[in-house]
Amino acid sequence: MPQLKIGDNAPNFILPAIDGTSFDMSNFRGKRIILTFFRFSSCPFCNIRINRILKRWEEFDNDTVMVGVFDAKIGELKKSMRRHNPPFTVVADETYENFLNNDVKKSLLRVLLAPMRAPLTMLEAIFRGYIPLTMSISKLSTIPVDVLIDENGKVVKAHYCKDTVDHLPIDELIAFSKGE
Repeated sequence: MPQLKIGDNAPNFILPAIDGTSFDMSNFRGKRIILTFFRFSSCPFCNIRINRILKRWEEFDNDTVMVGVFDAKIGELKKSMRRHNPPFTVVADETYENFLNNDVKKSLLRVLLAPMRAPLTMLEAIFRGYIPLTMSISKLSTIPVDVLIDENGKVVKAHYCKDTVDHLPIDELIAFSKGE
C-alpha cells in the first residue's frame, strides 16, 4: 500500500484496546484524531513518547481522540501500558496488517542511528527503565508514523518518521487537537 498523504481517507480498522474494548476507527467520524503507529510494547522510545504526552495531557482539547497502535499481542501491551495508564486509546495490531496497509517502513539502520541523534532521550529511557524486551529484528526495525485526521475523516498530515525519535512535536499535536 502507498503511504498516507493529505486528503486520503483515514485508515479504517477495528482493533483490541488495552481497556478491554474493541476500538473502531469509524465510530470517531466528526472528531479530530491523532493516530500513531508505534513500534512494540516495550519500545523505549515509544514509552518515552507516551510519557511526554502524558505530562502535557491537560493541554490537549477535552475531546481529543488519540490512538496509539502497537505491533504487539494485547496481553503484553496491557501489561506494558500499566505503568502509564494512558487516558487515550492504545490498541494492539497483533497481525501487523494495519502497519502494512499504511506503508509503515522498517529500517534497522535508522533505528540504530536514533540513539546517536537523540542521546538524551536514550538516557532518559534507560533511567526510566524502558528496556526493549524483544529480540525480534522485525519489531525492532519498525519506524513510527504520526497521522492527523480531521473531522471529515481525511488525513491532514502524515508524518513518516525518519527514525524512532522523529515524531511530530507535541505542541503541534496540542494545536491540532484544539483546531488551530
